This record gives sequence, structure tokens and C-alpha cells, in this order.
Amino acid sequence: MKTIVHKADTRGKADHGWLHSNHSFSFANYYNPERMNFGALRVLNDDIVSAGMGFGKHPHDNMEIISIPLEGDLEHKDSMGNTTVIKQGDIQIMSAGTGIFHSEYNKNNDAPVKFLQIWIIPNQKNVVPRYDQITLQESELKNQLLQVLSPNSEDSGVWIHQNAWFHIGKFEKGNSISYELKNPNNGVYAFILEGDMNIEGQSLNKRDGFGVWDTTKINVIADSESKILLMEVPMSI
Repeated sequence: MKTIVHKADTRGKADHGWLHSNHSFSFANYYNPERMNFGALRVLNDDIVSAGMGFGKHPHDNMEIISIPLEGDLEHKDSMGNTTVIKQGDIQIMSAGTGIFHSEYNKNNDAPVKFLQIWIIPNQKNVVPRYDQITLQESELKNQLLQVLSPNSEDSGVWIHQNAWFHIGKFEKGNSISYELKNPNNGVYAFILEGDMNIEGQSLNKRDGFGVWDTTKINVIADSESKILLMEVPMSI
């Protein structure tokens, strides 16, 4: 088993006034040659957007882009004709493929919006762009890992053009669970959304990241009331 730890306070930081962002991997003006990606996981941005502000129309191509709101309401518009608002409990996916334009704005004028922006390198290029989103029920997360993303359109959650699986779980203190990898050639990047957890002997706190590979299973223990996002991705791209 191989591991890597990214403590929350070691992430790259950006302060644009209206946007405060923490980058787990190199992004925009933050460049760290030792933190370019974790396998197919290319970007993990922890963003806070001020009231009424947001990202204007901008392009993407050949990337799988997942947005996970943590607090507030995020309005999305794109060149495919979609206009939606996503909020805590929603999972949004865009396959940029041959190219799209989109914008993201804080829907509210009186509170910030907090969300994760995640980019996965696809296993197919120049696919037809597409958009999808789902809403999770909080009860589905209690003391278990709920699959929210996979490579299979018939499976639970949203799907992407990559052999990746995402799970989210919310655990009471003292609860433990084992996660078995879907593919032994993959790795798992754990991101602690809330609380304190222990994964394979490594103590982790809120917004810490922990990568594990060359294993078939990982063991997770909640040291306090906690919430976690597990991202299983190919290590070879």
C-alpha cells in the first residue's frame, strides 16, 4: 500500500476578493510539480463565492467536471441550453468533450456559496458534451458510503467517461467501514468534508486529502461526527 497526505493548510490558495479558493492540486496561478494530480483526478478546488458573484462564461473541453455544493445555491448556465440551480445534496456533472461554454454564479445576494469543483481526465476524447445532476437524500448517507458517480449510466449516481467511482458518507463517532476498490489498478483519494477520521492509521481532519493506492481495500474510522468523499480513479492515464 502506498499513501500520500495533503493536509488542508498545505493547499494552494487564491483570493480574488469575490472568490476564495483552496487547490489540492496545481491550478491557475498555483503550481506545485509534486501536486499535479492523483491519477485521473486532476483538479480538486474548494471554492467560496461571495453573494451575487460568480464565474462568467468560459470554455472547457475534454474534461469531466463535477460540482458538489456544500452550502448555498449555485446557478449554472451553459451553451447546451441548461439553466439550473444546484444546492447542498446535489451532484452535477458536465462532460465537456468537444467543447462547451458555461457560467456559475452565486444565486443568493445575502450569503456565500461553497462548493467543490472536481476535474477528472476522461478516457475518451471529443465526446458529445452533456450535462446531468442528481439530488441525494441525507438519510442515504448515514453511517454508510453512498455511490454518487460511476462509469455506468445504468448504475447509481451520475456517470462519467472514466473508470471512476465516487462515494459520500456521513458517520457518527466510532463508526467504521471498509471500502473495496472496484479496480485493483485504481487508487482512492479521500477528502474529509467534515469532522475527523482515521484511514489506515492516518489521522485526518476537515478538508485534509489522503491518497491510497496499490491496495484492494481501505479501512475508515470516524473519530468524530464526520463526512467524507471517496474518489476512486485510475492511477495510469
